[in-house]
Amino acid sequence: MLCRSNDELELLISQARAFAGQGEVAQYIPALAVAHKHELSVALYYPDGKGFMAGDTEENFTLQSISKVLSLALALIDQGEECVFTRVGKEPTGDPFNSIAKLETNKPSKPLNPMINAGALAVTHMIKGNTAGERFERLLDFIRCLTGNETITYNKEIAKSEFETAHLNRALVYFMKEHGVIDEDVEELMDLYTKQCAIEMNCIDLARVGCVLAMDGCDPDTGKQLLPIDVARICKTFMVTCGMYNASGEFAINVGIPAKSGVSGGIMGAVPKKCGIGICGPSLDEKGNSIAGIKLLEMMAKRYSLSMF
Repeated sequence: MLCRSNDELELLISQARAFAGQGEVAQYIPALAVAHKHELSVALYYPDGKGFMAGDTEENFTLQSISKVLSLALALIDQGEECVFTRVGKEPTGDPFNSIAKLETNKPSKPLNPMINAGALAVTHMIKGNTAGERFERLLDFIRCLTGNETITYNKEIAKSEFETAHLNRALVYFMKEHGVIDEDVEELMDLYTKQCAIEMNCIDLARVGCVLAMDGCDPDTGKQLLPIDVARICKTFMVTCGMYNASGEFAINVGIPAKSGVSGGIMGAVPKKCGIGICGPSLDEKGNSIAGIKLLEMMAKRYSLSMF
């Protein structure tokens, strides 16, 4: 049986928070380096529209790499599966999320999957719109629809900080432009991508998006189909195989649900047909995943039998 009280979650939060001291907040993006490492929050969103929460659930955090799932969904809707996967592969990688190595050694030189930075940049490139600003507004409107929250926007300070320090991501874009994967102005794409990563919400919003995915694209409050079933399926599959960076295999064994993490400490989980999960804990392990957040999910997986395997 799944969690049915905030008190249950508060108890789990208190146990998992102790692990936060073993990690560090993201340092390579200056605006993220000021986060408090011992913060931890969680929310569950059920298909009947009900939910439970614990910790600092009203605090907003930026999506960072979690946004890769949502940009992929929109690109698939815009371009179709065949077009998207001519530019981006479908295979997991054991390399770090920001690695350039496979781009150099693979022929053709396309990113292995949409969850690494190179793949996510290629996916964002495929979102339709006449300008980078128009494409960002379409993505923002899409995310507002998934969350049911029209007030969602992006953190300008963090977007600016990321834009000014994204030298490796620029290198990835230039490499892909050289090989025909990307054919737009590098700085325009970087502006769009850094704003995408800086879209912010709280755990409750994130849990609701997770629930939409868990219910094969169906809105838990209205029953409306927000995503095509195949798009939701593809996104969840990538979350299982690549969603937790190069710790995805271990996470599949220990937790066993589709999930996607970000370096702000966020984790979005989608427990098929059961619930969505939103977590934020800024203290990261060496792979870039929330260290307390993963411990919390491991506890929840055992207590509530969450694994899909």
